[in-house]
Amino acid sequence: MSDTPRDLQQFQHPRFAKIYAGVSAEAERRGGTEHRRRLLTGLTGRVVEIGAGHGLNFPHYPPEVTDVLAVEPDDTLRALAERAAADAPVQVQVVAGHADALPAADATIDNAVTSLVLCTVPDARRALGEIRRVLVPGGQLRYYEHVRSDGVKGVLEDAVRPLWNRIAGGCSPNRRTSDTIRAAGFVLEHEDRFTWRPARLSPASDHVIGRARTPAGPAT
Repeated sequence: MSDTPRDLQQFQHPRFAKIYAGVSAEAERRGGTEHRRRLLTGLTGRVVEIGAGHGLNFPHYPPEVTDVLAVEPDDTLRALAERAAADAPVQVQVVAGHADALPAADATIDNAVTSLVLCTVPDARRALGEIRRVLVPGGQLRYYEHVRSDGVKGVLEDAVRPLWNRIAGGCSPNRRTSDTIRAAGFVLEHEDRFTWRPARLSPASDHVIGRARTPAGPAT
């Protein structure tokens, strides 16, 4: 009998998690580390990181961040994240949880961070609604995501999505994440879209690094 809580069982992909933890080092060398630095520069206050993986963002949080609540559903990646948190330059608490039910009270978090995770959550609109719930009015969302490419490449991403979703831990390569962020009630402040090849043998795909805010008033 698994010790994993029932609400987290659907997020367990141990084989993929081990592969991802191993191959991600190449992506970091090919530019991923710099992307993460850009993502997190200037953050202050309390942060929730959704889908923290094995903690690749942790070394890059600036000292003005008071603490990070790192939420990760996968048992394998979460165990690695707990080790990474011990060496982080800021206080990081790694907890079991998922994007549809964040373990934080309403309007208690200054900033939210997603990093290559909105492609994987079952319902990105629902996850963004939950992020908006925990953010203070005017709170900031920082996101670094791969998104649907334009043109023929995007059509190919549509075609391979069912297979890719099964073999890549639930990832969908063709989500229009920026549109979904807007539809969830966030105001986009800045976004940089670029094409990047995370591994030598992987196809180049479109990515975005951006920031958005909740409205200054209460969520509706």
